[in-house]
Amino acid sequence: MNQTIRRGDAAEKLNVGAAIPDVTCNDQDGKPVSLAKEGAKGYLLVYFYPKAKTGGCTKQGCSLRDSYDALTKKGVAVIGVSLDTVEAQKGFKELNHFQFPLISDTDKKVTNAFGVPNGNVAQRSAYLIKDGKIIYADYKGTTDKQAEVILQVIEDLEKKK
Repeated sequence: MNQTIRRGDAAEKLNVGAAIPDVTCNDQDGKPVSLAKEGAKGYLLVYFYPKAKTGGCTKQGCSLRDSYDALTKKGVAVIGVSLDTVEAQKGFKELNHFQFPLISDTDKKVTNAFGVPNGNVAQRSAYLIKDGKIIYADYKGTTDKQAEVILQVIEDLEKKK
């Protein structure tokens, strides 16, 4: 398995084939979201970003917002995760009109469960899950092309069927 440099309490990165971690964290409205439940059926994209309302993070989220219809037509649900507070996530979501929830991972439960390095911020990365299993992992993260990359991964998978 790939090893990560340990920062904070982050564990080993999850690889393709791993089960989605059973962690629950609050979204931008303070509502608990169970990632295992959300990712049990169909596609779920869990993407991590360093900080709300910053340049690259805004581009990443807006890529997903702008392609949200195409993603949902493919059956993809989207959840963004950062170490920001519930209030910061709420403001970021409202400012950019994101249609998907943003998770506040201030206690680093989600980043640790996925093995995402998380010193002062979460390292940009993305995981595509299908039926509870990780089918694609981007450990470096993508900014303005995040949706394009995910849609291409799904198209490639569909061609293999």
